[in-house]
Amino acid sequence: MPELPEVETVRATLENLISGEEIIDVKILYEPIIKGDPVKFKKALIGQHFRQFKRRGKYLIFKMDNVAFISHLRMEGKYFVQQRNEPILKHTHIIFELASGKDLRYDDTRKFGRMELRDFDDEEITSLGVEPLSDAFNMSYAKDFLHHSNRHIKALLLDQSFVAGIGNIYADEILFLSKIHPDEVACKLNDQNIKDLVLNTKEVLTKAIELGGTTIRSYTSSLGVTGRFQINLRVHTKQGEACPFCQTKIIKTRVAGRGTYLCPNCQRLKK
Repeated sequence: MPELPEVETVRATLENLISGEEIIDVKILYEPIIKGDPVKFKKALIGQHFRQFKRRGKYLIFKMDNVAFISHLRMEGKYFVQQRNEPILKHTHIIFELASGKDLRYDDTRKFGRMELRDFDDEEITSLGVEPLSDAFNMSYAKDFLHHSNRHIKALLLDQSFVAGIGNIYADEILFLSKIHPDEVACKLNDQNIKDLVLNTKEVLTKAIELGGTTIRSYTSSLGVTGRFQINLRVHTKQGEACPFCQTKIIKTRVAGRGTYLCPNCQRLKK
């Protein structure tokens, strides 16, 4: 699943490739991708230009001339920028035909992604917490949130109402660098734990964005950008390998319903 760094990479790449492009037609090959009336979606976007490219958590926000639409890639959603005469792939579900002769094509193997039309100034996604790379995600905010929760810390990192954009890969990496067990109860974390958590969240995500995200398992960029953060992964997918800090074998377990990697020596539960 694309997480914040992958979505940010897609946003920046699309901004570079199609900024200012005009939509002349929209072909909807699988209607459930569209939230709301597909006919209204198509009609509203024809004649519109791509003006701004934004991201909120794992959501892409395209600001057009006087409307906006929000795209959530979910598990395997991808965007392709292609020439119109190129073959349409099996899992291509939405095609935005552009005046330049190129297409912006949305491909989604599992069909979980969604697109929603909004009024131009109505882009707020109220269910999301703060952006992890913003000043709002700080020691005070995190401490207040965590100390009022009896949930496991990994479950909270995956909770988009706490902090937006973190998924399974980066949660494992952040907790490992912070030396916090994924099953640790949030309210048991001390000030140093929380300070480390905030700092490592920002450092891991910033580095991942610089490297174009992480290309592993089923998610691969489709815009000519290959994520290189996978070479920096310390624990995620490293089951049986030596911890880079203490040489203990990394294990895989299950936390919050997700496959979870950790070092049992560096990341110990508090007594």
